[in-house]
Amino acid sequence: MLERGGTIGILGGGQLGRMMAMSAAELGYRCIAYAPEGDNVVSCVCDDVFTNKWDDTAALAAFAAQCDVVTWEFENVPVATAQAIPADRIFPHPRALETAQDRLAEKRFVEGLGGRPAAYARVDSRSDLEAAVDRLGAPGILKTRRDGYDGKGQWRIGSARDADALRLPDVPLIYEGYVEFEAEFSVILVRGQDGEMRVWDSTRNAHEGGILATSSLPAGLAIEAQVDEARSLAEQVADALRYVGVLTLEFFATKEGPIFNEMAPRVHNSGHWTIEGAVTSQFENHIRAVAGLPLGDTATVARGVTMTNIIGDAITTAQDFLGQPDTHLHDYGKAEVRQGRKMGHVTRLER
Repeated sequence: MLERGGTIGILGGGQLGRMMAMSAAELGYRCIAYAPEGDNVVSCVCDDVFTNKWDDTAALAAFAAQCDVVTWEFENVPVATAQAIPADRIFPHPRALETAQDRLAEKRFVEGLGGRPAAYARVDSRSDLEAAVDRLGAPGILKTRRDGYDGKGQWRIGSARDADALRLPDVPLIYEGYVEFEAEFSVILVRGQDGEMRVWDSTRNAHEGGILATSSLPAGLAIEAQVDEARSLAEQVADALRYVGVLTLEFFATKEGPIFNEMAPRVHNSGHWTIEGAVTSQFENHIRAVAGLPLGDTATVARGVTMTNIIGDAITTAQDFLGQPDTHLHDYGKAEVRQGRKMGHVTRLER
């Protein structure tokens, strides 16, 4: 167990790290970050920030020497960077990054545990894409196997003609067949160092332009009927990875049951509602887990919850939300406003 006043290192400098650091401070810990990219909005709540490159071994060693434990706030931290931290001081283990950073490896891993992803095919060439569209049909989605988020690194293929016209990027790709679904939802759980697991209620997630727009509770009958099966898979994933911290699996609710979409080995946008809407937020429970503390209650505290992302220049009028009852604004403090960028979120509770 990490004693009061201990130091938690965070790999990454975005809003997820910022909210983790805020929870860490409330539990009596100090945080430092290693964040070579972006606005580094974590800096205002950390004691120090290393802005060195991910492969700067000397800087990583100096960073690790100041930390009692280390975690990460986004899944594109290079695996080699995470592996540079002593294995007994980094949570989750870097094997979770290795699994989640390659969409092909991720789907095969989940299939090995009995999960059902959308039909998929590996694409390394134009002939591979043609064969994938021929076998799986269209529409479908072509994705980069690595990187990409919020709709980036993805191309919708409506027909074989679309596939022929597309200029393929020179990176490994994966083609996913179309999934007819009733709703999208996520399972967010936390697993402690002793293997104890707790799970939050699953929200109905709505996306616009590939970016999460809202997460809401109650989630509806279509999701509620499939949550238990999805939770069981998520728990198997966490145990197989010997995971420590918050883990998220995204699903489609379909007539055939839950279809696995993707995994995020971190706190997740669809769990931001837990700050005000649950007894213990995802951020606090992540810190509790990596610090070796007892996990907190994940029960929902309101009859209804809606979390809305604030995208791009909508942040300039975000304070207008505060005129609504039981509404909570989170401005991430990002200096650069641009289209499609998550600038904050607002959560409204119905008691």
